[in-house]
Amino acid sequence: MDIHENGTRPTSAGPPEYFTGKVEIEPIISPDPPARIRAVSVIFQPGARTAWHTHPLGQTLVILRGQGRAQTRGGPVRVLNTGDTVWFAPGEEHWHGAAPDRTMCHLAMQEARDGSAVDWLEHVTDADYAQQAR
Repeated sequence: MDIHENGTRPTSAGPPEYFTGKVEIEPIISPDPPARIRAVSVIFQPGARTAWHTHPLGQTLVILRGQGRAQTRGGPVRVLNTGDTVWFAPGEEHWHGAAPDRTMCHLAMQEARDGSAVDWLEHVTDADYAQQAR
């Protein structure tokens, strides 16, 4: 058993290569193989978001508080609210982040394949982010 007491794990800023705006990432779990699960808590300030990306084995998001946005490549921008759960299929290109005027915190869970849990792509443009969300 490995217990990490609340507040004892260091947070880090979301790197500008992969995020737009102010983002804070707190590690939750990243065990050694053969386990593959990876989980982080991510706080997005208003308007902050990820770059486009994929996950080799998919990703689950649980919106813990606030309001966010998410989009799959070619699809509409969707509103995410506290308590919502989102599944992105393996290889599905997507982004997610906060609403323009609200913060959002989510728990992101994904499995690693061959040591990698995410493949980063280009940044989401302001025009893509500003699309009407539904």
